[in-house]
Amino acid sequence: MKRMELQRRTGVALVGCVLALGWTGMSAAMAQTKPVKIGVLNDLSGVYADYQGQGSVVAAQMAVEDFGPVNGAKAQVVFGDHQNKPDIGLAIARAWFDQDGVDVVVDVPNSSIALAVADLVRQKNKVFIGSGAGTAALTGEKCSPNTVHWTYDTWEAGHALGRAVVAHGGKKWFFFVADYAFGTALESSTAEAVKAAGGSVVGTVRHPLGTTDFSTYLVEAQASGADVLGLANAGDDTVTALKQAREFGLAGRMQFAGPIVNINVIKPIGLANAQGVLAVMPFYWDHDDASRAFAKRFAARHPRHIMPNDMQAGVYAGVLHYLKAVKQLGAAEDGRAVVAAMKAIPTDDPLFGKGVIRADGRAMHPVYLMQTKTPAESHGEWDMFNLVSTIPAEQAFRPLAEGHCPLVKP
Repeated sequence: MKRMELQRRTGVALVGCVLALGWTGMSAAMAQTKPVKIGVLNDLSGVYADYQGQGSVVAAQMAVEDFGPVNGAKAQVVFGDHQNKPDIGLAIARAWFDQDGVDVVVDVPNSSIALAVADLVRQKNKVFIGSGAGTAALTGEKCSPNTVHWTYDTWEAGHALGRAVVAHGGKKWFFFVADYAFGTALESSTAEAVKAAGGSVVGTVRHPLGTTDFSTYLVEAQASGADVLGLANAGDDTVTALKQAREFGLAGRMQFAGPIVNINVIKPIGLANAQGVLAVMPFYWDHDDASRAFAKRFAARHPRHIMPNDMQAGVYAGVLHYLKAVKQLGAAEDGRAVVAAMKAIPTDDPLFGKGVIRADGRAMHPVYLMQTKTPAESHGEWDMFNLVSTIPAEQAFRPLAEGHCPLVKP
């Protein structure tokens, strides 16, 4: 009888609690205990696998662990391989939202997929944080109240590098362009900066993603009279193009410039074959004590023990800031509200420092002009770049008024 009476009283108390809180209050209480779920969507098996891949998953996991519980529950990380195919990327993201309770999608290299995912995220009122995504349209005409663009974009990378190389004497450019939205945007941005700085573009060829033979393109570049080979591509395409350009003997006759050159590009080529390559990046693992500490932890956890690049660092920083916003709001369900909170809270993390997220969704931080070291200057396997100069955020990224983002009031 005593047990039955206790159960009866407990039931009455629970009903009374529900009535007191109201269903809205109960829903909020339940939402606070629901774990935030983060989906890392990228190329796990193709040309970008080393550039984002498992490294971005590791970065997201590190951010979750470093941040700790969010409103009483530890965030969870899931991941998917979009195989550089928009239909596959969209199918994964849709299943995450409709079936798996994913709140935010991060990384997403390949601009075509990034734009498609951004549109889906807006429809579902979730959150998209692009780090591997390159297209500047994400903060331009395709900007969204549900999207934040971290790390880099095609406008920033192209303009910063184009200005720098012309200043170093590289006046006549020939471009290798990956034949999809990312490559086209990167070429356009770089060419615009080159021409504005007094240089010229004497030729352009487009190549499919995953090209293994650049020989016919290299013959054309060699015959063009250009003094700069501009690589408007990324990942293994950049590696292959640089390797074959040196095999063709172009190293002594042309300056190689790649807006998306990082440690993963230089490693398979080797410093001896990458002399004088200029690149722009917003993060370098050996930049300061904080970046070195992060890199050491990252490499210990990575399946291949490689150092982090800027895009993987951007996943870490973006997820940290996202979790701050969710914690402040108390829930992750309303993606637009989360992004609004991300814009309202100043950014501050050990890899990108202090900054802000603008109205168009662009995360603002400095960018560094880097040049490959000589083998004699290098002190280790991943010691590859010297800092040439620091470009302040307001000079590196497209002016807010020029992006034509509908979220930006004139």
